[in-house]
Amino acid sequence: MATRELQAHDTAPRIRSEHLTRDDRVRLLRYMMLMRSAEERALTLYRQGKVPGSFYDGRGQEAISTGSAYVLGPRDRMCILHRDLAAHFIRGVTPDRYLANFMARSGGVTGGRDGNMHFGDRRLGCVGMVSMLPDMAQVATGIALAFKMRAEPRVALTYFGEGSTANGQWHEAMNFAGIHRLPVVFMLENNQFAYSTPNRLEYAVDPVQRADGYGFPGVWVEGNDVEAVFEVTRLAVDRARAGDGPTLIECHTMRMHGHGAHDDMSYVPPELFEEWKRRDPIDTYAAWLVAEEEVGAEEIEALREEVHAEVAAAARVALESPMPDPASALDGVFADRFEPLGDGQAPWSRWQAS
Repeated sequence: MATRELQAHDTAPRIRSEHLTRDDRVRLLRYMMLMRSAEERALTLYRQGKVPGSFYDGRGQEAISTGSAYVLGPRDRMCILHRDLAAHFIRGVTPDRYLANFMARSGGVTGGRDGNMHFGDRRLGCVGMVSMLPDMAQVATGIALAFKMRAEPRVALTYFGEGSTANGQWHEAMNFAGIHRLPVVFMLENNQFAYSTPNRLEYAVDPVQRADGYGFPGVWVEGNDVEAVFEVTRLAVDRARAGDGPTLIECHTMRMHGHGAHDDMSYVPPELFEEWKRRDPIDTYAAWLVAEEEVGAEEIEALREEVHAEVAAAARVALESPMPDPASALDGVFADRFEPLGDGQAPWSRWQAS
């Protein structure tokens, strides 16, 4: 079986978490591969005219949502954004539901009521995102406030880009979370550009330094190192669960596709793109696992093929899913009955295996 060549730069020193087993590491790699493969298939569907609107993905940022979401327990809650698909998969969303949602099919997470990336499955402990991305920090803060008021040892977590930190809503969320020492973790994905604006024109002080002003820690992590993201998130979640308040985690990464499928990235210097291409989170982690003799190169290639086959099958299911019945357009628009959320048990492999 043919395998990919593993480059020397792929074996650079990385964080190794003592809280992960070999099986955990294989799962982390698989979730990153699944996110990339599913998004590649969605982009193809978009180019075929089967996805209404535009298309947004998180290529190059797979380690952030994978490493952070893998920390949380079933009763924790997440506000997942448009570049964090792996978090949805870890919580239990399947690729066919993701692809169907982008095509506004009834088999999608929202049942065809909202196309593209505005989705969340509350049965799996996820809140659907809105386009005003800093607002989700406020939603996560509100969830964390409820946990504290109920004296429940649960944690809320959300994501946002560095561009979001320029908005007033973001500051309000940070300030409120700091005042009340809420059990919330804020994942700042610094992917170098707020749409087309580079970091040097976005802020005079690195956003992670602002955490001090709100009264809680801000920490920096290499966002393309999935185990480093896991470890720093683990510490932040443990801190939040113990009642010690929020943490702001800045993950340095690079958005390897444009803001959306309509964006050609002509504003990105070629040398910057090439630098981050060498630091690809999937390729470098796979090479590190081989170098550490955790996983064989043949096993990694078999994993790639398995993920590719799963996504291909999911695409067929999604394409066969019908459009929603127009008669059901008003279903679920108004809260006409109370449905308890239950314990939020998510059917994800890590917890089934434990």
